[in-house]
Amino acid sequence: MSPPSTQDIRSHCPVNYALEIFGDKWSLLIVRDIVFAGKKTYGEFLKSEEGFATNILAARLGFLEEQGILAKTPDPADGRKDFYSLTDKGLDLIPVLLRIVLWSAKHDPSSYACRREEFIARLNRNPDKVSAEVKELVREGGSVFGKLNG
Repeated sequence: MSPPSTQDIRSHCPVNYALEIFGDKWSLLIVRDIVFAGKKTYGEFLKSEEGFATNILAARLGFLEEQGILAKTPDPADGRKDFYSLTDKGLDLIPVLLRIVLWSAKHDPSSYACRREEFIARLNRNPDKVSAEVKELVREGGSVFGKLNG
């Protein structure tokens, strides 16, 4: 199977680009949204650029929770809303995600990663150190680039 052409790719997010090439993307895109954009709710995930279908998003969130990747806690201010966060098992995906970002930055000239030259340079120089920093940041409720649209 040949790789999709640039116009067939839903977005040039580095994670999406890689997953269009070699696998099911939905689960890692949820992890990506937590790590890079700080998304925490169903509604925030639903706004992702790749266009989650509501049934797929609900199924993926449930599956990731069942697998111990995500933890779900109710919003104390609004019991109808839940917050999702990465468990220790989920945090262990961060080095993999960052390697996918590097791969995409190298092979997709339209990758959003190319707009983050300083971050990519740091990641290339010392991926283990950056992975540890990102894991700690996300563990504390932060994200690499804060709240991003899409």
